[in-house]
Formats: sequence, C-alpha cells, structure tokens
Amino acid sequence: MMTNHVKHPLDEKTVRIIKATVPVLEEHGEAITTLFYKRLFENYPELKNIFNQTHQRAGDQPRALANMVYMAALHIENLGAVLPQVRTVAEKHRSLNVQPEHYPIVGEYLLKAMKEVLGEQATDEVLGAWGEAYGVIAGVFIDVEKDLYEAAEDQKGGWADWRLMQVVDKVKESDEMTSFYLQPEDERPLPRYKAGQYITVKAEIEGESYDHLRQYSLSDAPGSGYFRITVKREAGSEDVPAGIVSTWLHDHVNVGDALPVSVPAGDFHLDDHKRPLVLISGGAGLTPLMSMQKEAAARQPERDIYVVHAARSGSVHAFREEMMKRKACFVYEQPTEEDIRSGSFHERGFINLDILQRTVPKDAEFYFCGPKGFMTAVYSSLIEWGVKEDAMHYEFFGPQEALVLRES
Repeated sequence: MMTNHVKHPLDEKTVRIIKATVPVLEEHGEAITTLFYKRLFENYPELKNIFNQTHQRAGDQPRALANMVYMAALHIENLGAVLPQVRTVAEKHRSLNVQPEHYPIVGEYLLKAMKEVLGEQATDEVLGAWGEAYGVIAGVFIDVEKDLYEAAEDQKGGWADWRLMQVVDKVKESDEMTSFYLQPEDERPLPRYKAGQYITVKAEIEGESYDHLRQYSLSDAPGSGYFRITVKREAGSEDVPAGIVSTWLHDHVNVGDALPVSVPAGDFHLDDHKRPLVLISGGAGLTPLMSMQKEAAARQPERDIYVVHAARSGSVHAFREEMMKRKACFVYEQPTEEDIRSGSFHERGFINLDILQRTVPKDAEFYFCGPKGFMTAVYSSLIEWGVKEDAMHYEFFGPQEALVLRES
C-alpha cells in the first residue's frame, strides 16, 4: 500500500503550522507555484527538457501544482488521504525520467517562492515546517518512483530511460488526428502494456533550445508487436499556444524516422470486471479508450461494451468505424450538412445525463477521458445519476487536476 512509504510522520507542532497555512495557500497557491516555475527555470534552464512549456504558458502546470500543495496541507495530519494521487503523478514522473536529485531543487525553489509571495506571513517557523513536510512528501515520491523504475526495466521487453522507435506507418484518422505506428529499432520484443496506458515521446526538434517531452496514450490493443499513438494537431488559439510537438509530428515526422520513447506508464487502465463497460470520450480523449475497447472485446468477448463519443463534427471524429462495432452513441456539437444527410451521429450538442440515461446502463464500469470541461460535465452527470465513485475511472490529458461538480 502507498501509505507504507511514509516513514517519517510529522510532529504535532509541524502539522499544526501546516494546517494553519491552508487558507493562505487557497488564496495565494497559484501565485506561489507560478513564481516557483519562473525562478526554477531562470536558475535551472536545463529542466525545460523535462517540464512541458506549453502547460507552463497556458497556466495548467502551476494550477495543478498549487492544487497538489493545497491538498497536502489540507490533509497533512493524514497523508493517506492524498497519497492515492501520488501513484498517478509518480507514473508520469517515471515516464518523464524524473530523478531523486530533482526533488531537493524543487523543494528549495518552492520555499523561496512561498517566502517571496507571502512576505511577512512566511516566517522562519512556517518555512521550517514546510521544509519538513516537503521532505516527507518528496521521500514518498522518490520511494514510489524507485519501485516503478525497477518494474519498468525488469519486465519482459522493458528498458530504462529511452529506446529508439522507428515510425513504420503514419495514418490520417481524421482532419485533426494522425496515428503513428512505432516499432523498436533494436528489434527486441516490446512489453505487454495495460490498455489505457501511455508512453512519453522525446521530441528533438531542430531549432528548439530544449527537448520537448509529451505523453501520448497508446491507442491500440496491447500485444500487437507495435506501439500506436494517435496525435491531435493542436492548432492553438488566442488564449492557448499551438502544440509545438503535435504540429512537428504531423508535419515533419514520417515513416522511417526514429523517436526516443519511454516504457508505457499510467494507472488508468482496463479492469477485469464482468459488468458492462461504458467508455465515454471527448475529442482526443478517445485514444486510451480505443485501446480499452479493443482489449476488452478480445479478452472478454461476452462483455457488453458501450461507446459514447463527443466530437465537433464527423470530420474530426477518428476511429468511427471501429466504434460502430460496439453499442455506440455519437454526439456532435456542430454537425455538418454531410453529417446530417448521412445520419452519421445520434445526438446534437453535448453529452449530458439525459443522453447517458437513454444510451447506457447505470450498473456498469464507467471510463471517461477528454478536455477538462467535458470531464467535469460527465462526472457531474454520473454523480447526479447516482453512479458510485468506485465505478468511475478517468484520466486527464495534461497536468493532474481534481474534478469538481458543476454549479447548477
């Protein structure tokens, strides 16, 4: 169990001080973590080789870290309440090759950011307590990640660090999404990953000062002799920058090219329940669920599989024919005239409780993945329906966050 990794519980005085900072972190947490990343990269620019700079510019990473710090403070007297989240984050760290020596650097700059933002509120006593707390939390991550690194390398077909994969096929799946089929250059076997897991691709882009690491879900069933990732071109907008790696993959990576790749990781994967399986996806969130769909159909042919997918229109809907092999419901936000003429979708608008109640059974295992707004809407609908928390399984694309109920 994860709690076994907490070797040095904090004393009562430290816990009391940390708890007293909860309201301050709730108010200033994002300011602290934003400054933390700014100062960290100023002094350790080489860490840009690990951290996703698009998430930094969009503000996603500081928000996610602020939430993690806040939750740790809120439950500091019982870290077991938040440690289940550690596994998810630790899987990502292992995939990105985060090492134990990175943690003291992070701790130093997190405390410096606290002091700079909070000013007189960040007394020596407060910073000392947070230094102790960070040491315990960092120790848990280091221990968990050590286990993950060993398991990744020791498994059949496993490896450490990076392994070169050759692009053996490149297939356009929709106007926005393209699949890349990868096989190892060394021709040794691949590990049998769990349906729903992801790999990290190291993008070494000409003209870029730093490497870019991106995690992509494996979109095909395990055991096929190749890895398949299906990448959405992130065109960007006024508020969100274009995806450096996704556009590079689409425009410049072709059959015959090689990509450094990590061992598959992630704790969002298919179960062995006999209850019906409901897979709910929005946009590119379909990729891990495609792996689950194919694996479940092969491993549990008697299991009922329901697929509910949301897309803007049929032109950006990847794997439509594969999804049609199941009990499927497609929800298009902006169906085209061709979509309407061909009847290629079932509902117009957005996935909601009414659609779910009409198309899938309540007594099922629910897996869902997609953009944050979509995830919140699905989660809220399932809660309102009375679906139990332990029957809901989900994964964010990007920094780990917490789902919250929508306000009515």
